[in-house]
Amino acid sequence: MTTQPGPLFDYLQDLEEAVAGIANTWRPDDPQYRADVYRQIMMQMSYGYFAFFHATPEHPDWAPLWNPVYTLQPNPDDIYLQSPVSPAYRYRVSGTRGTVKMITFNTQGPLAGMPDPPDMTGECYADLDDRHLQIEADGTFEILLSAERPEGHSGNWLQIKPGASTLMIRKRSYDWSGEIDPVLSIENLDPVPPKPRLSVDEILQRIRNMAGMPAKATQLFYWMQNQVREEAGINVFKPAPIGGALSRQIYIPAVFEFEADEALIIETELPEVRPYWNFQLNDPYYNALEYVYRLSSTNGHFARVSSDGKFRAVISLEDPGVPNWLDPAGFQQGTIYGRWYDCDSCPTPTLKRVKFAELRDHLPADTPTVSAQERAAELQERVRGCQRRRRW
Repeated sequence: MTTQPGPLFDYLQDLEEAVAGIANTWRPDDPQYRADVYRQIMMQMSYGYFAFFHATPEHPDWAPLWNPVYTLQPNPDDIYLQSPVSPAYRYRVSGTRGTVKMITFNTQGPLAGMPDPPDMTGECYADLDDRHLQIEADGTFEILLSAERPEGHSGNWLQIKPGASTLMIRKRSYDWSGEIDPVLSIENLDPVPPKPRLSVDEILQRIRNMAGMPAKATQLFYWMQNQVREEAGINVFKPAPIGGALSRQIYIPAVFEFEADEALIIETELPEVRPYWNFQLNDPYYNALEYVYRLSSTNGHFARVSSDGKFRAVISLEDPGVPNWLDPAGFQQGTIYGRWYDCDSCPTPTLKRVKFAELRDHLPADTPTVSAQERAAELQERVRGCQRRRRW
Protein backbone atom coordinates (compact mmCIF):
# COMPACT_ATOMS: atom_id res chain seq x y z
CA MET A 1 0.00 0.00 0.00
CA THR A 2 1.33 3.45 -0.92
CA THR A 3 2.08 5.78 1.98
CA GLN A 4 -0.22 8.80 2.13
CA PRO A 5 1.96 11.91 2.57
CA GLY A 6 1.06 14.10 5.51
CA PRO A 7 1.30 17.91 5.67
CA LEU A 8 4.60 19.09 4.25
CA PHE A 9 5.59 20.90 7.45
CA ASP A 10 5.58 17.56 9.28
CA TYR A 11 8.73 16.67 7.32
CA LEU A 12 10.44 20.02 7.94
CA GLN A 13 10.38 20.19 11.72
CA ASP A 14 14.12 19.56 12.04
CA LEU A 15 14.62 23.12 10.80
CA GLU A 16 13.91 24.31 14.35
CA GLU A 17 16.94 22.36 15.54
CA ALA A 18 19.05 24.49 13.23
CA VAL A 19 17.51 27.63 14.72
CA ALA A 20 18.47 26.41 18.20
CA GLY A 21 22.06 26.25 17.01
CA ILE A 22 22.26 30.02 17.38
CA ALA A 23 23.21 29.29 21.00
CA ASN A 24 26.64 28.25 19.67
CA THR A 25 27.26 31.53 17.83
CA TRP A 26 29.21 34.44 19.27
CA ARG A 27 26.18 36.67 19.90
CA PRO A 28 23.14 34.45 20.44
CA ASP A 29 20.96 37.33 21.72
CA ASP A 30 21.71 39.69 18.83
CA PRO A 31 18.63 40.06 16.55
CA GLN A 32 20.87 40.62 13.52
CA TYR A 33 22.65 37.34 14.28
CA ARG A 34 19.30 35.54 14.54
CA ALA A 35 18.15 36.90 11.17
CA ASP A 36 21.50 35.98 9.63
CA VAL A 37 21.15 32.43 10.96
CA TYR A 38 17.64 32.18 9.46
CA ARG A 39 19.16 33.20 6.13
CA GLN A 40 21.94 30.65 6.56
CA ILE A 41 19.36 27.90 7.12
CA MET A 42 17.65 28.82 3.86
CA MET A 43 21.02 28.84 2.10
CA GLN A 44 21.70 25.31 3.22
CA MET A 45 18.19 24.17 2.38
CA SER A 46 18.61 25.45 -1.17
CA TYR A 47 21.72 23.31 -1.56
CA GLY A 48 19.94 20.36 0.08
CA TYR A 49 17.86 19.58 -2.99
CA PHE A 50 20.98 18.92 -5.03
CA ALA A 51 22.45 16.87 -2.18
CA PHE A 52 19.49 14.53 -1.82
CA PHE A 53 17.51 14.51 -5.07
CA HIS A 54 19.77 15.36 -7.99
CA ALA A 55 22.03 12.34 -8.56
CA THR A 56 23.13 8.98 -7.15
CA PRO A 57 26.30 6.85 -7.32
CA GLU A 58 24.54 4.70 -9.92
CA HIS A 59 23.58 7.74 -11.99
CA PRO A 60 26.21 10.40 -11.29
CA ASP A 61 25.82 14.01 -12.37
CA TRP A 62 27.41 17.31 -11.46
CA ALA A 63 25.69 19.52 -8.93
CA PRO A 64 26.76 22.97 -7.80
CA LEU A 65 28.22 22.87 -4.35
CA TRP A 66 28.68 25.97 -2.21
CA ASN A 67 29.21 28.76 -4.75
CA PRO A 68 25.64 30.01 -5.19
CA VAL A 69 24.81 29.88 -1.48
CA TYR A 70 28.18 30.84 0.08
CA THR A 71 27.81 28.30 2.90
CA LEU A 72 30.92 26.56 4.32
CA GLN A 73 33.10 29.55 3.34
CA PRO A 74 33.69 28.50 -0.28
CA ASN A 75 36.84 29.83 -1.88
CA PRO A 76 35.78 32.68 -4.21
CA ASP A 77 38.45 31.56 -6.71
CA ASP A 78 36.91 28.09 -6.97
CA ILE A 79 33.93 26.81 -8.89
CA TYR A 80 32.98 23.66 -7.00
CA LEU A 81 31.21 20.69 -8.51
CA GLN A 82 30.29 17.47 -6.76
CA SER A 83 28.80 14.14 -7.70
CA PRO A 84 27.93 11.05 -5.67
CA VAL A 85 30.25 8.11 -6.30
CA SER A 86 30.81 4.68 -4.77
CA PRO A 87 33.73 2.23 -4.58
CA ALA A 88 31.33 -0.32 -6.06
CA TYR A 89 31.51 1.33 -9.49
CA ARG A 90 34.02 2.62 -12.03
CA TYR A 91 33.67 6.14 -13.40
CA ARG A 92 35.17 8.23 -16.18
CA VAL A 93 35.59 11.98 -15.90
CA SER A 94 36.46 13.53 -19.26
CA GLY A 95 36.48 16.86 -21.00
CA THR A 96 38.68 19.87 -21.63
CA ARG A 97 41.06 21.54 -19.21
CA GLY A 98 40.47 25.17 -20.17
CA THR A 99 42.99 27.77 -19.00
CA VAL A 100 42.20 28.16 -15.29
CA LYS A 101 45.03 28.30 -12.76
CA MET A 102 44.42 24.69 -11.75
CA ILE A 103 41.81 21.97 -11.38
CA THR A 104 41.72 19.76 -8.30
CA PHE A 105 39.90 16.47 -7.91
CA ASN A 106 39.23 14.63 -4.67
CA THR A 107 37.13 11.76 -3.43
CA GLN A 108 35.94 11.81 0.16
CA GLY A 109 33.29 10.72 2.64
CA PRO A 110 29.93 12.42 3.24
CA LEU A 111 29.77 16.19 3.03
CA ALA A 112 28.74 18.31 6.00
CA GLY A 113 25.01 18.04 6.67
CA MET A 114 24.52 14.57 5.20
CA PRO A 115 22.90 11.88 7.37
CA ASP A 116 26.27 10.21 8.00
CA PRO A 117 28.85 12.39 9.75
CA PRO A 118 31.75 13.69 7.62
CA ASP A 119 35.07 11.89 7.78
CA MET A 120 37.25 14.08 10.02
CA THR A 121 40.21 11.67 9.93
CA GLY A 122 40.95 12.05 6.23
CA GLU A 123 41.04 8.26 5.74
CA CYS A 124 38.49 8.44 2.91
CA TYR A 125 40.31 11.17 1.01
CA ALA A 126 42.26 10.87 -2.23
CA ASP A 127 43.19 13.85 -4.37
CA LEU A 128 45.18 15.05 -7.37
CA ASP A 129 45.49 18.21 -9.43
CA ASP A 130 45.87 18.78 -13.14
CA ARG A 131 49.66 19.14 -12.87
CA HIS A 132 49.74 15.36 -12.34
CA LEU A 133 47.48 14.48 -15.29
CA GLN A 134 48.25 13.28 -18.78
CA ILE A 135 46.58 15.95 -20.94
CA GLU A 136 46.44 15.86 -24.73
CA ALA A 137 47.81 18.68 -26.85
CA ASP A 138 44.26 19.91 -27.55
CA GLY A 139 43.54 20.17 -23.81
CA THR A 140 41.36 17.07 -23.53
CA PHE A 141 41.84 14.43 -20.85
CA GLU A 142 40.06 11.71 -18.94
CA ILE A 143 40.42 10.21 -15.47
CA LEU A 144 39.37 6.74 -14.37
CA LEU A 145 37.95 6.52 -10.83
CA SER A 146 37.70 3.18 -9.07
CA ALA A 147 38.42 1.39 -5.81
CA GLU A 148 41.63 -0.09 -7.21
CA ARG A 149 43.78 0.79 -10.21
CA PRO A 150 43.02 -1.72 -12.98
CA GLU A 151 45.93 -3.95 -13.93
CA GLY A 152 47.80 -2.46 -16.85
CA HIS A 153 46.09 0.95 -16.61
CA SER A 154 48.74 3.61 -17.16
CA GLY A 155 46.44 6.60 -17.66
CA ASN A 156 45.03 9.07 -15.18
CA TRP A 157 43.49 7.44 -12.12
CA LEU A 158 41.92 8.58 -8.84
CA GLN A 159 41.08 6.15 -6.08
CA ILE A 160 37.68 5.84 -4.44
CA LYS A 161 38.62 4.58 -0.99
CA PRO A 162 36.31 2.55 1.27
CA GLY A 163 33.80 4.93 2.81
CA ALA A 164 34.18 7.56 0.08
CA SER A 165 30.87 8.74 -1.35
CA THR A 166 31.62 12.06 -3.06
CA LEU A 167 33.76 13.33 -5.91
CA MET A 168 34.53 17.03 -5.58
CA ILE A 169 36.09 19.20 -8.28
CA ARG A 170 37.48 22.70 -7.85
CA LYS A 171 37.92 24.80 -10.99
CA ARG A 172 40.42 27.22 -9.45
CA SER A 173 40.90 30.53 -11.24
CA TYR A 174 43.39 33.35 -10.63
CA ASP A 175 42.34 35.86 -13.30
CA TRP A 176 38.57 35.51 -13.15
CA SER A 177 37.78 37.31 -16.40
CA GLY A 178 40.84 36.15 -18.35
CA GLU A 179 40.65 32.37 -17.91
CA ILE A 180 38.43 29.70 -19.45
CA ASP A 181 36.79 27.15 -17.17
CA PRO A 182 37.06 23.41 -17.83
CA VAL A 183 34.12 21.53 -19.36
CA LEU A 184 33.72 18.09 -17.81
CA SER A 185 31.41 15.09 -17.76
CA ILE A 186 31.13 12.06 -15.46
CA GLU A 187 29.93 8.59 -16.47
CA ASN A 188 29.37 5.33 -14.63
CA LEU A 189 31.22 2.69 -16.68
CA ASP A 190 29.36 -0.25 -15.12
CA PRO A 191 25.90 -1.42 -16.26
CA VAL A 192 23.03 -0.21 -14.06
CA PRO A 193 19.24 -0.12 -14.55
CA PRO A 194 17.65 3.09 -15.81
CA LYS A 195 17.31 5.86 -13.26
CA PRO A 196 14.08 5.00 -11.42
CA ARG A 197 11.12 7.09 -10.37
CA LEU A 198 11.33 7.76 -6.63
CA SER A 199 8.75 6.12 -4.40
CA VAL A 200 6.61 8.08 -1.94
CA ASP A 201 8.69 6.88 1.00
CA GLU A 202 11.96 7.77 -0.76
CA ILE A 203 10.75 11.29 -1.48
CA LEU A 204 9.52 11.87 2.07
CA GLN A 205 12.76 10.57 3.59
CA ARG A 206 14.84 12.81 1.36
CA ILE A 207 12.74 15.81 2.37
CA ARG A 208 13.43 14.91 6.01
CA ASN A 209 17.13 14.72 5.18
CA MET A 210 16.94 18.16 3.57
CA ALA A 211 15.29 19.60 6.68
CA GLY A 212 17.92 18.00 8.91
CA MET A 213 20.84 19.23 6.84
CA PRO A 214 21.13 22.81 8.23
CA ALA A 215 21.37 21.66 11.86
CA LYS A 216 23.97 19.00 11.10
CA ALA A 217 26.02 21.41 8.99
CA THR A 218 25.97 24.37 11.38
CA GLN A 219 26.84 22.15 14.30
CA LEU A 220 30.10 21.41 12.50
CA PHE A 221 30.61 24.96 11.18
CA TYR A 222 30.18 26.62 14.57
CA TRP A 223 32.46 24.07 16.21
CA MET A 224 35.20 24.69 13.64
CA GLN A 225 34.87 28.46 13.91
CA ASN A 226 34.75 28.43 17.71
CA GLN A 227 37.80 26.18 17.79
CA VAL A 228 39.83 28.80 15.89
CA ARG A 229 38.71 31.44 18.38
CA GLU A 230 39.46 29.30 21.42
CA GLU A 231 42.88 28.15 20.23
CA ALA A 232 44.16 31.33 18.58
CA GLY A 233 42.14 34.14 20.13
CA ILE A 234 41.07 37.33 18.34
CA ASN A 235 43.05 38.83 15.44
CA VAL A 236 45.68 36.08 15.52
CA PHE A 237 46.40 33.62 12.70
CA LYS A 238 46.92 29.97 13.56
CA PRO A 239 47.87 27.61 10.69
CA ALA A 240 45.69 24.54 10.45
CA PRO A 241 47.37 21.14 10.01
CA ILE A 242 47.88 20.01 6.44
CA GLY A 243 45.49 17.41 5.13
CA GLY A 244 41.78 17.10 4.51
CA ALA A 245 40.35 17.35 1.03
CA LEU A 246 43.52 18.71 -0.57
CA SER A 247 46.72 17.18 0.75
CA ARG A 248 48.91 19.99 -0.64
CA GLN A 249 46.92 22.87 0.84
CA ILE A 250 47.47 24.54 4.19
CA TYR A 251 44.76 26.77 5.63
CA ILE A 252 45.59 29.81 7.76
CA PRO A 253 42.48 30.85 9.73
CA ALA A 254 41.93 33.74 12.12
CA VAL A 255 38.97 35.35 13.86
CA PHE A 256 38.82 39.07 13.09
CA GLU A 257 37.22 41.80 15.17
CA PHE A 258 37.45 45.58 15.02
CA GLU A 259 35.42 48.75 15.72
CA ALA A 260 33.87 50.98 13.09
CA ASP A 261 36.64 53.58 13.43
CA GLU A 262 39.41 50.97 13.19
CA ALA A 263 41.15 48.88 10.55
CA LEU A 264 43.04 45.61 10.55
CA ILE A 265 46.29 45.20 8.62
CA ILE A 266 47.23 41.72 7.40
CA GLU A 267 50.97 41.39 6.82
CA THR A 268 52.89 38.33 5.69
CA GLU A 269 56.01 37.13 3.98
CA LEU A 270 55.35 35.22 0.76
CA PRO A 271 56.77 31.80 -0.13
CA GLU A 272 59.31 31.86 -2.94
CA VAL A 273 57.49 28.98 -4.65
CA ARG A 274 53.76 29.68 -4.50
CA PRO A 275 51.65 27.92 -7.17
CA TYR A 276 48.51 29.34 -5.56
CA TRP A 277 47.61 31.49 -2.55
CA ASN A 278 44.71 33.65 -1.43
CA PHE A 279 42.91 35.32 1.48
CA GLN A 280 39.17 35.67 2.00
CA LEU A 281 36.78 37.06 4.61
CA ASN A 282 33.86 35.13 6.08
CA ASP A 283 30.93 36.07 8.27
CA PRO A 284 30.53 34.94 11.92
CA TYR A 285 28.64 31.80 10.84
CA TYR A 286 31.29 30.24 8.55
CA ASN A 287 29.84 31.52 5.28
CA ALA A 288 31.80 33.43 2.65
CA LEU A 289 31.03 37.13 2.56
CA GLU A 290 29.54 38.61 -0.58
CA TYR A 291 32.33 38.27 -3.13
CA VAL A 292 30.76 39.31 -6.43
CA TYR A 293 29.88 42.89 -5.48
CA ARG A 294 32.38 43.24 -2.62
CA LEU A 295 36.17 43.01 -2.63
CA SER A 296 36.11 40.46 0.18
CA SER A 297 38.94 38.27 -1.15
CA THR A 298 42.15 38.45 -3.14
CA ASN A 299 44.67 36.04 -4.60
CA GLY A 300 48.15 35.88 -6.05
CA HIS A 301 47.00 37.37 -9.36
CA PHE A 302 45.06 40.38 -8.05
CA ALA A 303 47.15 41.15 -4.96
CA ARG A 304 49.70 43.95 -5.09
CA VAL A 305 52.89 43.11 -3.22
CA SER A 306 54.73 45.85 -1.30
CA SER A 307 58.19 47.02 -2.39
CA ASP A 308 59.75 45.00 0.46
CA GLY A 309 58.28 41.78 -0.96
CA LYS A 310 55.59 41.40 1.70
CA PHE A 311 51.85 41.17 1.14
CA ARG A 312 49.72 43.64 3.08
CA ALA A 313 45.95 43.94 3.04
CA VAL A 314 43.57 46.21 4.95
CA ILE A 315 40.22 45.20 6.46
CA SER A 316 37.99 48.21 7.09
CA LEU A 317 34.37 49.24 6.66
CA GLU A 318 35.36 52.19 4.48
CA ASP A 319 37.62 52.11 1.44
CA PRO A 320 41.11 52.87 2.82
CA GLY A 321 42.40 54.11 -0.53
CA VAL A 322 45.29 51.63 -0.60
CA PRO A 323 45.87 48.38 -2.49
CA ASN A 324 44.44 45.07 -1.28
CA TRP A 325 41.35 46.35 0.51
CA LEU A 326 39.40 43.40 1.94
CA ASP A 327 35.86 44.70 2.31
CA PRO A 328 34.05 43.03 5.25
CA ALA A 329 30.65 43.92 3.77
CA GLY A 330 29.38 45.58 6.92
CA PHE A 331 30.63 42.91 9.34
CA GLN A 332 32.98 43.87 12.15
CA GLN A 333 33.47 40.28 13.23
CA GLY A 334 34.07 37.07 11.33
CA THR A 335 36.88 34.86 10.11
CA ILE A 336 39.74 35.17 7.65
CA TYR A 337 40.97 32.14 5.73
CA GLY A 338 44.25 32.10 3.86
CA ARG A 339 45.50 29.26 1.69
CA TRP A 340 49.02 28.20 0.72
CA TYR A 341 48.82 25.53 -1.98
CA ASP A 342 51.91 23.38 -2.51
CA CYS A 343 54.20 26.25 -1.47
CA ASP A 344 57.81 25.80 -0.39
CA SER A 345 57.05 27.54 2.93
CA CYS A 346 53.96 28.45 4.89
CA PRO A 347 54.41 31.85 6.56
CA THR A 348 52.06 32.80 9.37
CA PRO A 349 50.60 36.28 8.77
CA THR A 350 50.07 38.88 11.49
CA LEU A 351 47.11 41.14 12.17
CA LYS A 352 47.52 44.68 13.50
CA ARG A 353 44.51 46.62 14.83
CA VAL A 354 44.85 50.38 14.25
CA LYS A 355 42.74 53.52 14.07
CA PHE A 356 41.42 53.99 10.55
CA ALA A 357 42.48 57.64 10.57
CA GLU A 358 46.06 56.58 11.38
CA LEU A 359 46.23 53.72 8.89
CA ARG A 360 49.02 55.11 6.70
CA ASP A 361 51.25 55.56 9.75
CA HIS A 362 51.38 51.73 9.92
CA LEU A 363 52.00 51.06 6.21
CA PRO A 364 55.21 51.49 4.19
CA ALA A 365 55.79 55.09 3.16
CA ASP A 366 55.68 54.17 -0.53
CA THR A 367 52.24 52.50 -0.30
CA PRO A 368 50.38 53.82 -3.35
CA THR A 369 47.02 55.55 -3.30
CA VAL A 370 44.05 53.89 -4.95
CA SER A 371 41.56 56.47 -6.18
CA ALA A 372 37.78 56.07 -6.08
CA GLN A 373 37.79 55.68 -9.87
CA GLU A 374 40.46 52.97 -9.72
CA ARG A 375 38.52 51.14 -7.02
CA ALA A 376 35.32 51.29 -9.05
CA ALA A 377 37.17 49.84 -12.04
CA GLU A 378 38.60 47.08 -9.84
CA LEU A 379 35.11 46.17 -8.64
CA GLN A 380 33.65 46.27 -12.14
CA GLU A 381 36.30 43.84 -13.35
CA ARG A 382 35.50 41.57 -10.43
CA VAL A 383 31.76 41.56 -11.14
CA ARG A 384 32.27 40.77 -14.82
CA GLY A 385 34.81 38.06 -14.09
CA CYS A 386 32.66 36.34 -11.50
CA GLN A 387 29.44 36.50 -13.50
CA ARG A 388 31.08 35.03 -16.57
CA ARG A 389 32.01 31.90 -14.66
CA ARG A 390 29.31 29.26 -14.38
CA ARG A 391 28.60 29.03 -10.65
CA TRP A 392 25.25 27.27 -10.89
